[in-house]
Amino acid sequence: MFEKIRSYLANLNINNLIGPEMEVAGFDVRFVLALAVFLGALIAFEGLRQFMRRGENREEAINRRIQMLSEGKSGEDVLSLLKPQEAKPLLRSFPLVGDLPLALKVSGLNMVPEMFLAGCGAAFLISAIGGSMVADPLKVVPTCALVFLIAPLVALGVTLRKRKAALIKQLPDALDLMSRGLKVGHPLNTTLQSVAEEMPDPIGTEFGLVVDQVSYGEELTTAIKSMADRIDEEDIQYLAVALMMQHGTGGDLAGILRTLARVIRARMSLRRKVKAISAEGRMTAYILSSIPVGIAVFMTIMTPTYYGDVADSPAFVPVMSVIAVTIVLNAIVMFKLVNFRI
Repeated sequence: MFEKIRSYLANLNINNLIGPEMEVAGFDVRFVLALAVFLGALIAFEGLRQFMRRGENREEAINRRIQMLSEGKSGEDVLSLLKPQEAKPLLRSFPLVGDLPLALKVSGLNMVPEMFLAGCGAAFLISAIGGSMVADPLKVVPTCALVFLIAPLVALGVTLRKRKAALIKQLPDALDLMSRGLKVGHPLNTTLQSVAEEMPDPIGTEFGLVVDQVSYGEELTTAIKSMADRIDEEDIQYLAVALMMQHGTGGDLAGILRTLARVIRARMSLRRKVKAISAEGRMTAYILSSIPVGIAVFMTIMTPTYYGDVADSPAFVPVMSVIAVTIVLNAIVMFKLVNFRI
């Protein structure tokens, strides 16, 4: 039986099934079909993996912690279940995202960094090797690298920035909620719990992690410092400093939180004003940076001989390299002039 299958595959001519003349966006249809089959297999594999490695639910996690406490485990052993593993040095300096394990955690993606990298690498290798067998490798390999290596990091970076921006936008309301709770006499742990329960994601989730850490034996100051390091935003750092100072010296924490909420709102308002004032400069930077590229693309499409006749000249590559470098430097300088950090 296997010999028949092997002989059938050896004699199979895919040109008879599809036809060599069919192309989609410059790619052979066979490559497109191979890529579609690979994506389907990858999705099926990921679904099976998720099913086979289903994590424990909330009740199971609570039961496991209670069982560890009943067995005489220390608070640090129980707390280690909540803490993320220390990132490896190679995973702390990834392009576009920085610390990869931290970026996955803050973005809300419950995925092991090694699994994320393995999935991207496997997808790139399989699609590049399979696609190179049915299409031009010079087209297939860059496309696969863009889709399976660069695009996931870009998507992760965008998700991370959006989640941080949403959290900072929610922070003043959370501080007001904490201030009102402290003013009526609630303890600080209770106000943190109210933020975790009443505020939506992402700030509710982050404060919930703080409450969980405190509930399982961590010091409040350490839990707040961990949240500030995890999010790595100035406004969260201010909150962590205020709570740690009040924890050590005492004082009117409700008043401090109200003042901090007003300051954060004022900073957000100032950022929006600066963004509105600099909108003309940013638009000018976009236009002036895109005009040379647009002209080059337009001339190449409308008059291929405009650059083609001089492409064989020895000075063509150095001159075009200098032009490309100057265009990039112009874009960098212009965007530096119109982007401000408040």
